[in-house]
Amino acid sequence: MKLTIERAALLKSLAHVQSVVERRNTIPILSNVLLEAGDGKLSLTATDMDLTIVDEVEAAVGEPGATTAPAHTFYDIVRKLPDGAQVEVTAGGEASQMTLKAGRSTFTLATLPKEDFPAGGDSELPQAFAVQAGELRNLVDRTRFAISTEETRYYLNGIYVHATESDGVAVLRAVATDGHRLARFEMPLPEGAAEMPGVIVPRKTVGELRKLIDERDEAIEIALSDTKVRFAFGPTVLTSKLIDGTFPDYERVIPSSNDKMLQVDCKAFAQAVDRVSTISTEKSRAVKMALNGTAMTLSATSPENGSAVEEIEVDYGGDAIEIGFNSRYLLDIAMQIEGDSAVFAMADAASPTIVQDVKDASALYVLMPMRV
Repeated sequence: MKLTIERAALLKSLAHVQSVVERRNTIPILSNVLLEAGDGKLSLTATDMDLTIVDEVEAAVGEPGATTAPAHTFYDIVRKLPDGAQVEVTAGGEASQMTLKAGRSTFTLATLPKEDFPAGGDSELPQAFAVQAGELRNLVDRTRFAISTEETRYYLNGIYVHATESDGVAVLRAVATDGHRLARFEMPLPEGAAEMPGVIVPRKTVGELRKLIDERDEAIEIALSDTKVRFAFGPTVLTSKLIDGTFPDYERVIPSSNDKMLQVDCKAFAQAVDRVSTISTEKSRAVKMALNGTAMTLSATSPENGSAVEEIEVDYGGDAIEIGFNSRYLLDIAMQIEGDSAVFAMADAASPTIVQDVKDASALYVLMPMRV
């Protein structure tokens, strides 16, 4: 294998694929990226057995061929090369190594046989549809912060995406929850998605997907089955196993009779919560909201640090109520609200509270209160 490629193009491709590769691997080949050169293109593939990414980049191929090289080391070398450098890559011959040359620099990397690299196995993905990059970015951003990190409830370690109806309109809905909070986002159902199965997209896949979305502004092709999902961004293709589990009936935890309605200026509210929570302990992060008429008093106390109180003006006409929340969760939700105002629908100090953007009903958040 012999090729020459511009440093910036190679770096961009390597950045896409190397982040899938785990830092610690018991199987040596999984630390490597598969390089395949031919037809004026270099194809790079990386996998952790659950998630596979393939990226293609133009290159001047002198001799077609394939090899595998250590992903992180290869990326670090290219990252440190000067801008505009032409990188010459050669591999093959008797020795199990690959040589990189750029200007006066020469690097030699140990390689592993391409035959050891896991085969992708193109399985049939019957459901296919397209989603605009901006819509997919919204879907991910509005829900992923609520994904659980608790490995024992593995079926919560991702975003549940399914086709459903909302007020008689067909929608694509995404839901994530960790048991303490829930995020739900819906958008008009894309053409071709009506028959899709409900799927749970894993947390790592969501993270890699989010990085790739930022570089695109056109439609992203999505294909899926009961067990796999594939996202195609032009020359970059991300294929992932889905979480094999049943997502809980989230509708049951969304209250329908919360009658105490509170409207706040989202920015002022978030800043006040952030200031007051400086006092709260790292473990509980509890902040108390006391409502009486048009004033809300936010307070936090901790045996080690002391106490903090701040009052802000709000729009509230219900009975006086005191309710506590995890300040981190409040701030996570506030960051997702793009309008000026947020509305809280509460029942009492022990029941789940709904939070929504006043001007955008596509996202809904449910928050469990805390004892404070």
